[in-house]
Amino acid sequence: MANPILYPLKFDPIFKEKIWGGNKIRTLLNKDYGSLTNCGESWEISGVAGDLSVVSAGELKGRSLPDLIDEYGPKLVGRQVYQEFGNKFPLLVKFIDADDDLSIQVHPNDEIAKERHNSFGKTEMWYIIQSDPGSTLYTGFSEKVSKDQFRDYSQSNRVLDILNKESVCANDVYFLPSGRIHSIGKGILLAEIQQTSDVTYRVYDFDRTDNTGKKRELHIEDALDVIDYDVKQNYKTDVDIKINETSELVQCQYFTTNLLSIDSPVTKNYGAIDSFKIYLCLEGNAELKCGNKRVSLLLGESILVPACFDEITLIPGERTKLLESYVLG
Repeated sequence: MANPILYPLKFDPIFKEKIWGGNKIRTLLNKDYGSLTNCGESWEISGVAGDLSVVSAGELKGRSLPDLIDEYGPKLVGRQVYQEFGNKFPLLVKFIDADDDLSIQVHPNDEIAKERHNSFGKTEMWYIIQSDPGSTLYTGFSEKVSKDQFRDYSQSNRVLDILNKESVCANDVYFLPSGRIHSIGKGILLAEIQQTSDVTYRVYDFDRTDNTGKKRELHIEDALDVIDYDVKQNYKTDVDIKINETSELVQCQYFTTNLLSIDSPVTKNYGAIDSFKIYLCLEGNAELKCGNKRVSLLLGESILVPACFDEITLIPGERTKLLESYVLG
């Protein structure tokens, strides 16, 4: 019997209870996360072991992402992606709702993550969907420090004194290569595109305790060899948003992410891009036309378009904002 023909794939979200989570994933993104008290994350597309995305609709419903890559290979993810990653999907796509400050943290690069955890490293980017008045985040340093100085600041709970703090608003974009210390602040709802990794080193957690009075573990010694101690002139990504055109946000070796702000149909030709395509709907809604397949994409939804579709027409139902991501070989 022939395999089912590939089509744009939606997956069941994987919801994560977090000590700092809130309710915007339900109230602003229209997602039902059931009985969770503090839903901090919705993993939209994941190849992380133990949290594998499962198709939610169509002939392939119930199939996991690695299972589909095993069966369809380059037709699903692209030739170069398949050659490099096999059935490991290279990106993890999330929505994050911070009802309290996340820990001050850092992620290792590929080499250290492989050596210590048999994992990919974690380079990521954030697109701010909504922020409460006065919301801030931390990214990078405000002054130059050495490894030993950083250890001293950490041990005396003074890490915040040397971090770069930024006020944020909707549509801000931040790129965070592995090694950049950071934290998402209270009141921020964002979309995150990252390497497939769940390795995090916490260096400060605001002295929080859980409902049993226990503090979360810190990983200061692990973090010392991971952190990039350089000071940058500008940590926020400059963005020039064009209506009904592709607005580039981030392009790195791990992923390319663009913004599509559209109010009329747009046809995208991906013939030169040997990769799957991912769309996240941040505002409005749209219909995707791929060959003879037509699929709706609502606010808060995500969709993976297989690499075998070279041309995609996006038809907005109203002013619509989509994040578009893929991997360049």
